[in-house]
Amino acid sequence: MKIALTKLSTKDLATLAQRIISNSQSGKYPVITDHPLTTTLQNSYTEYDQVYTKQIYSGKGKDVAAADHERDVAYNNLKAFLNGYRKLSSAPNYKLAEDLYGIFKTFGLNLDRLSYSSQTAQMKKLIEELETSENAQKITALSLSTAFADMKTKHEDFEVQFADQAEANADLRQMTSASAIRKDLEKNLKTYLSLLTAMKNVPGWQLLYSDTNELVKAAKKSEVKKGEKL
Repeated sequence: MKIALTKLSTKDLATLAQRIISNSQSGKYPVITDHPLTTTLQNSYTEYDQVYTKQIYSGKGKDVAAADHERDVAYNNLKAFLNGYRKLSSAPNYKLAEDLYGIFKTFGLNLDRLSYSSQTAQMKKLIEELETSENAQKITALSLSTAFADMKTKHEDFEVQFADQAEANADLRQMTSASAIRKDLEKNLKTYLSLLTAMKNVPGWQLLYSDTNELVKAAKKSEVKKGEKL
């Protein structure tokens, strides 16, 4: 009963282990009931099964992208208003709009095209400058307090979403990967199969060996078929 466990795919190794464990726990083989090795194998498989299909990333990317879009819209709306209003020399306070638009120029008129981190850094500086007493008065005079507050809120919402994504991704990467723990499962499977092979001629072990050997043969065929497709 030989099989190169290292050549099995991640999923096929899990399938073989699960079938062998289920078979050993079926009650058909008194010789293996409550055997310490089956418990060890079960524990090893349980750990492997928990992570072999885990995500590498949190899946929060869509939430972050949506929050970034909302931030971009608020930023562009306020910028567009100031750009248009400053050109209306007949309008009251048009010079205030010119001053505020100049601040947007200072920190960049295309922040929405930057990377998340670069845009966040520049947006933070832009908001801090617009919040100074002098500029806050100009914003109020132009009746833009609500629009500015909306841009600030959307920026803060994005930061929360981005931080949540970063934390979730970090947690996932810190989990033990399937490739890291499969060696332990392979070792325990090999030990179990070696035990059955050594005991195959002992009364009570023949049927267990025979049935398990069929499971191993099926796994080997699966591995061969994959090789043929390559």
